[in-house]
Amino acid sequence: MTTFLNDVVITVVLAATPDPDFDPNTVTPGVVGFVAIFFVAAATVLLCLDVVRRIRRTTYRAEIKARLDAELAARDQDPNTPRTPGDKPE
Repeated sequence: MTTFLNDVVITVVLAATPDPDFDPNTVTPGVVGFVAIFFVAAATVLLCLDVVRRIRRTTYRAEIKARLDAELAARDQDPNTPRTPGDKPE
């Protein structure tokens, strides 16, 4: 078990020790990184637009349903209102 712990400690120390040839100023994501981030951003914008469109559609449907229910309730309260377009008031 101590051999395993020694290996873990050595691995952690080696991973934490910077390479002397490494220059953090020259590291860039490059064109591939830019393209990848661009596609992620474009997908995010498209998803947001789709979600907004779906929420609006749901809201409009709820408003129309409430308006139709109110019209039906008002029609049912008036006994002189025809029940179908072909009916005549009595």
